[in-house]
Amino acid sequence: MEVCRKLENIPWAPHAIAEGVLIKPYISQRDDGLNVTCMLVNIPAGKEVAEHIHPTQDDILYPLSGKATMWVDGTGEFTLEPGIAVRVPKGTKHKIVDVVEELLVLDVFCPALL
Repeated sequence: MEVCRKLENIPWAPHAIAEGVLIKPYISQRDDGLNVTCMLVNIPAGKEVAEHIHPTQDDILYPLSGKATMWVDGTGEFTLEPGIAVRVPKGTKHKIVDVVEELLVLDVFCPALL
């Protein structure tokens, strides 16, 4: 069991639905046997993550840097930036748009997405 990982040794991969957006999964059910997925998400300025849902996962986002607008069904739009923590309940529509500063987000899915 690997307890400590250097994230620089984990490669970035393309996001499944958002062109130009990268993910770096560093804890997953696939690799670690845990029922949680933790990843970094990099969204360059001008890119977006279109409206989508996670049918069986809660999605917890914590921006580390950057600035964008996030929309969550039932809540509306708000600024996504460092100091904001977001929990998107499973089955809830959400999106990230208007990325004005490259966004780096710590994203946690429970139960595991990957």
